[in-house]
Amino acid sequence: MTDTETGPVPMGRRERKKAATRQAIADAALRLFLERGYDAVGIREIADAADVSTTTLFKHFPVKEALVFDEDADQEARLLAAVRERPEGQSIPAALREHALRYRMAAAGADARFTAFFDLVNNTPALRDYAQNMWLRHTAALAQVIAEESGLPADDPACAALAHFALEAPRAARGHGDPREAVIRAFEVLENGWYALAGRA
Repeated sequence: MTDTETGPVPMGRRERKKAATRQAIADAALRLFLERGYDAVGIREIADAADVSTTTLFKHFPVKEALVFDEDADQEARLLAAVRERPEGQSIPAALREHALRYRMAAAGADARFTAFFDLVNNTPALRDYAQNMWLRHTAALAQVIAEESGLPADDPACAALAHFALEAPRAARGHGDPREAVIRAFEVLENGWYALAGRA
């Protein structure tokens, strides 16, 4: 019987300790950033709050911005699942629009801490730019899944373009009075372009 048949292998003691340390650092950083602002908090303060050395902190988070975004792998998994597991009849651009609205901006009535996190990112240029670059790192993986789901070649430039512009679209919300409406409008352009392409296939 293979490992996949018996389920995931339990995390070892050392791995659990590392994961707990990483989480403690990320939690301490976010708490301090929300309390006082990103620029007002130093690395040593975060290390002290998490009861670790600055050396240990940098082993887990090589740059200060990374302290705010500690779920990059999970984010990519959710992004790809949005395309692979979309409801029957839903287009790929529509699935990516729903993902962007759910995970890349705070909704009305969202949890206060969730809203505070988005405010922190959107009001801090260094975090805003880091977040955008983080999302764009997933372009190639997203383009591959779009190609698979569409029956197109893996190197089809249309798939790469849709992936890139879908990940860029939330940037269109900056400075708008209604950010969600701005994102929806941006995805309408992608939807119409993709529909025209699919209709010719």
